Amino acid sequence: MSAGYHIVVCGSIVPDPWQTLEPVAGPAGPTLKNEMMLPAVLDPWAGHALYEAAHLAQQTPGSKVWLVSLGPKAKLQQVLMTVAQKVPFELLALDGSAGGFTEPAETAAALAEAIQALPGLDRSRSLLFGGWESASRGAGVTLQSVGERLGILDQFQGVDELRVLADGTLEILERIEGGRHQVSRCAGPPAVLGWATGHRPEPKNNPQVGMMNMRTAMPALQRAKPTRIGAEGLTFASVTLPKQQRETRIVKDVSPDDIAREIVAWLKS
Repeated sequence: MSAGYHIVVCGSIVPDPWQTLEPVAGPAGPTLKNEMMLPAVLDPWAGHALYEAAHLAQQTPGSKVWLVSLGPKAKLQQVLMTVAQKVPFELLALDGSAGGFTEPAETAAALAEAIQALPGLDRSRSLLFGGWESASRGAGVTLQSVGERLGILDQFQGVDELRVLADGTLEILERIEGGRHQVSRCAGPPAVLGWATGHRPEPKNNPQVGMMNMRTAMPALQRAKPTRIGAEGLTFASVTLPKQQRETRIVKDVSPDDIAREIVAWLKS
């Protein structure tokens, strides 16, 4: 495709998975304890989508990548200091909640509105990328809803691989039930691809790419539109961590078969 693709990646930030997350009831609804103090990272599924988008853009001259992110502006800035050094992209930031207690429909509406207003976006050449799942908004419907609001009917979820054939056709490897994959073909953009893992490793930091990205990212953060995506009228009876149970014994000279039998007996009980 000589004209290239316009690839829009939807990806937010999430608390670092090494942190202990404790849900609490806040004045505006459920939240995480000390949420603004927790270190944040780019959502892992969104990271796969971003790296795949950058690889496709590199292989197709004339392509461009946007990263559309909805999250607290201060946290976005912290995460971008690292992510911006990975691959080239142009940032569109929305200043709002990135927590898991938000309504997917409201999130999708805000993202779709922002994408429609992107200057220079050619809808006929556009590919909408994002995570098949999310470490915070794991409803699995947000990206699909964004695509529907943008009028994109060709949607593929659980994508592990994308190849562009000689005639411009997109060949897509999707996960389906039973641990199998399905090979689909799409005539071309526009299309929605929700990425599972992809095949691109996390790129190494490149300070030159980071400097280029931050020239546009910092003004984008300053212009970030305040976006409220609270679940109006929705209440939670309680928010608690799953209970953990740990029973430990230290024994010697026990065969693997005896250990296995004891574990099975414990599970049955």
